[in-house]
Amino acid sequence: MKKTNITHLDLELYTEKLANGLEIYIVPNTKINDVYVTYTTKYGSNIIDFKNNGKEYNVPYGIAHFLEHKMFEQKDGSSPFEEFDKLGASANAYTNNIQTTYLWSCPDNFEKNMKILLDYVNNPYFTDKNVEKEKGIIIEELKMYEDSPFRNGIQKIKENALVNHPSRIDVGGTIKSVKNITKENLYDCYNAFYNPDNMFIVVTGNVEPNNVIKIIQKHFHKKNIKNKIEIKKYNEPLRVNCKKQTINMNVTIPKFLMGIKIDMNSYPLGKKEWYQYLSIYLDSLIGPTSKFNDELKNKKIITENFSFYLDEADNYILITIAVESKCPTKLEKILKEEFKKKINEETFNRKKKCYLSSTIKLTDNIYGINSLIMGEIIRYNKFNKDMYNQIKNLNYNNFTKLIKHIDFNNTTILYIKPLKEK
Repeated sequence: MKKTNITHLDLELYTEKLANGLEIYIVPNTKINDVYVTYTTKYGSNIIDFKNNGKEYNVPYGIAHFLEHKMFEQKDGSSPFEEFDKLGASANAYTNNIQTTYLWSCPDNFEKNMKILLDYVNNPYFTDKNVEKEKGIIIEELKMYEDSPFRNGIQKIKENALVNHPSRIDVGGTIKSVKNITKENLYDCYNAFYNPDNMFIVVTGNVEPNNVIKIIQKHFHKKNIKNKIEIKKYNEPLRVNCKKQTINMNVTIPKFLMGIKIDMNSYPLGKKEWYQYLSIYLDSLIGPTSKFNDELKNKKIITENFSFYLDEADNYILITIAVESKCPTKLEKILKEEFKKKINEETFNRKKKCYLSSTIKLTDNIYGINSLIMGEIIRYNKFNKDMYNQIKNLNYNNFTKLIKHIDFNNTTILYIKPLKEK
């Protein structure tokens, strides 16, 4: 087992790779009376076209999410949720575009909880009958999401910004695609991507690293399958699919959403630096403490703080900005003018200090540090133990050059208006 210090966080990271390829990351913290465990496969909704050992597969949209649902189905009829509940553990799972994660947290019964997690994720049970039953549940879930203005708006931005990439389709798929999923599809995807060398476990909290490894080795009996996976690359153009759209939903106040599609190849920096500089830029420009945000609220152009998100589709980053506004057309013009303004060096350095401060605060946050490690492995295939100094070394010169290379006119706009409003 390898031990490294996480710079400026007063934490140690222990890493181990089992013979079957499974990677384990452990950050012990004896000051916390809790444990948080995540078990992740590098498989999300973006993967629908792939080759496994030379054989081509094209599967329906939403299959990664469907798999996540079905993993809780056990051959003996038992419920992992009920088993976790008996031990006082909180358990859940989620799927996004790039990963599927199963998790639990509990201060006690580490071995028993870990055994439950490994047993149900490592032993799939799909039948024609239980797959058909699940379709109805997921279709109802999709319909519920369609009724959520905010979630529906975020997905519409992806759909309108992207032309070919699977991220333009909801993680859960479509009603049509869900209806087409078969148990054979599920086993094909499970066998390809739920493989130990494509998965990893992160354990944070009050644990002893050697004991964690022994318990996982004791209960992890899954062997590695020699897969040669090739995932299709999509010829995604820079242009957006739809420049502007207005939809009517059950809202009282209109919502304004903007998507900005950016080619990371436009400036030679790594993906991580792109994310960090853009986060600083957006926080400086439209963040909750920005002057611009306060001015718009005082003028009653917006009724709440801006929300913004960064998504990735191959070499593109998609910025999504969302806010409630009674004047969405006016806001669009004001916002586009704001993007022409330059962030000064003083503001950049102040936001960078906030970034560093929020990183240090992760020291006693077992959920935050777990999520950080998980995200780094998914996006960059490794965890940067010196992330503090990496953030500290972000510089204003690179920041201004990167921002200059962004075309803030390459946008898609979405207005969500009340049902009675045209």
